[in-house]
Amino acid sequence: MNTKVLITDYVWPSTDPEREILEEAGFEVIIAPDSSEATLAKLASDVEAIMFCFAQVTEKVLESAGNCKIAARYGIGVDNVDIDKATELGIAVTNVPDYCMDEVTDHALGMIIALNRRLVPHTKKVTDGGWDDVVLDQPMHRTRGATLGIVGFGRIGRSLARKAHGFGMKVLAYDPLIDVGNEIDGVRAVTLDEILTKSDFVSLHVPLLPSTQNMISAAELSQMKRGAIIVNCSRGGLIVEDDLANYLASGHIAGAGLDVVEPTPPDPSSALLSQENIIITPHTAFFSQASTIELEKRTAQEVVRVLRGHKPENLINSDVLGRSRSGL
Repeated sequence: MNTKVLITDYVWPSTDPEREILEEAGFEVIIAPDSSEATLAKLASDVEAIMFCFAQVTEKVLESAGNCKIAARYGIGVDNVDIDKATELGIAVTNVPDYCMDEVTDHALGMIIALNRRLVPHTKKVTDGGWDDVVLDQPMHRTRGATLGIVGFGRIGRSLARKAHGFGMKVLAYDPLIDVGNEIDGVRAVTLDEILTKSDFVSLHVPLLPSTQNMISAAELSQMKRGAIIVNCSRGGLIVEDDLANYLASGHIAGAGLDVVEPTPPDPSSALLSQENIIITPHTAFFSQASTIELEKRTAQEVVRVLRGHKPENLINSDVLGRSRSGL
């Protein structure tokens, strides 16, 4: 019987890059017609690998996949797979943590610059016929000398810091895994409170975990400088969006850039959508043709490694070692 690999969902033009790698390895590729739990559970019943993007790989899906050895995420975050259940069943979970660092940091920095320079509302004013109606009474920081606070100082956070330094920004970082006072690549680690109170721009780059759910609410927004800008290119659920809408409406927060919201798509009645100085993109910060092809290939290569009994490059659930279905 052929070794089958299930692709639950994807958002790029084709699966040709990963299909070429998988088929060359002798595997049969199955594309799910939709990503409902019922459909995925049925299709997973005789596959040895699951590749998933935004689909939810739930306990039921994993339990239905009696032969599955690996659940490979197309991307960085793994909050849409039941890692505990996968580990219990001996299924390795992998991701690709560094494929889109340039794209995400370009996106975050682009949002910061666009929001600070008020490019979107000023463009709208002109296209609405109001060239002479722009009143320059809104906060606008000089980027050279401004402070960027980065929440989460992993690969992407450090990449963003390097680019921000090129603009002449001062950079502070908060990361619970880095001791306060440590300095990395010219960036000093500080507390979250210090990030909020000292930064002109704040950019979030942390995973969605119980400890980070709603980490930015009214209490944190009130600590931020009046006229500050906040950007989230990480995960929806990090910011309490109703609170953010209130602080944008009051003018305390001068701008917000969101590549992720919760829920998706956003409710049309969301107060965020009526704010003037906001940029919302549909979770596309990761995208470029180059990054997407890299993602497709590297996700497929992880599947080939595990199904051939080799340790993957990026194993999320190291507790599976010694009891995995693939013999890792």
